[in-house]
Amino acid sequence: MKTVNIGIIGGGLMGREAASAFGRWFALKDFPVRARLTAVCDLNETVLSWYKQVESVSLLTTDYHELINSEQVDVVYIAVPHNLHKSLYIDILRAGKDLFGEKPFGIDLEAAEAIANEATRLGRFVRCSSEIPFLPGPQRVLAEVQSGRLGRIFEIRSGFLHSSDMNAKKPINWKRQSEFCGEIGVMGDLGMHAMHVPLRLGWKPTKVFAQLQKIITERPDGNGGTAVCDTWNNASLSTVVDINGEQVPMQLEMKRLAPGETNTWYIEIRGTEGGARYSTKDTKAFWRFTNDGEQWWERTDLGFQTPFETITGGIFEAGFPDCFMQMFAAYVAEREGLLNGRFGCATPQEAVDSHRVFEAALRSQETGGFIAI
Repeated sequence: MKTVNIGIIGGGLMGREAASAFGRWFALKDFPVRARLTAVCDLNETVLSWYKQVESVSLLTTDYHELINSEQVDVVYIAVPHNLHKSLYIDILRAGKDLFGEKPFGIDLEAAEAIANEATRLGRFVRCSSEIPFLPGPQRVLAEVQSGRLGRIFEIRSGFLHSSDMNAKKPINWKRQSEFCGEIGVMGDLGMHAMHVPLRLGWKPTKVFAQLQKIITERPDGNGGTAVCDTWNNASLSTVVDINGEQVPMQLEMKRLAPGETNTWYIEIRGTEGGARYSTKDTKAFWRFTNDGEQWWERTDLGFQTPFETITGGIFEAGFPDCFMQMFAAYVAEREGLLNGRFGCATPQEAVDSHRVFEAALRSQETGGFIAI
């Protein structure tokens, strides 16, 4: 069995999730490639110490150059603040490594385009992290749309909601400062999650009207004082997409102040003959609309039907660690030419396309009108 050796840059929250996914790789049934974590880089020695329990890791370093130049690493997964994406992602590519980068692929459109262009120039395999569509519910939504049963699609809604900013006393971090996360604010943090499925279905916005909000503008700095929060907390985007020559409204919602929403991803697609909707708020429930004499929204309880088969019984429900591992399985499979028609990770071009929407949204907020993309 072929082994792909993976290094992690940024060993915090998402780095540990990645390590967990590789540690459970045997749960994938008859998967033809093994993913092995071999190296981790983080500036914090305490963070690095967590990885000492991972037997396959032979390199722990605070210098990312040591990791990307290591012969023990084939692929680098990187989760660092957005302002570091452009320089680090390009350094990884120039070191001859393939890249699996966290969204949004740069602090702005220029950075995203630079990363995508360098990947193309060097012929490296590059994808962008977006895990939620690998749950069974989003997969059923995709299948329903692709079946043609919805008729003429006339409305799309997609979003990702947090309530993480509802606590105004939470100390500031880099995601609340545009210096580090970019002027696009919450759109950079949550936007790819809302746009991955629509973009994969070919629904690329042609214009956007944005309503952006800065609600919490000051937070504790962690040292007894306060610091300015200058990023957009919430973004509501009214966009238009072309579907078979028709202009169809698509609403995109990305919010950090959504009361009661811990980590909710949702999508709803409405057509003349049918519809489909799913929300992680009710993880097992897939809703299908039928318009056959009477009109019905029908609920189906989903089991463990993931793109890549696992040892887990079909009667059980999937959770975040499962979709995260499925995302990595999709990355490895596509890298090896073994995706075989399954849903794939977000591409560099999709990351660039999302940034084009975000940049237009900023201009819309400034002008108060629709902006062509």
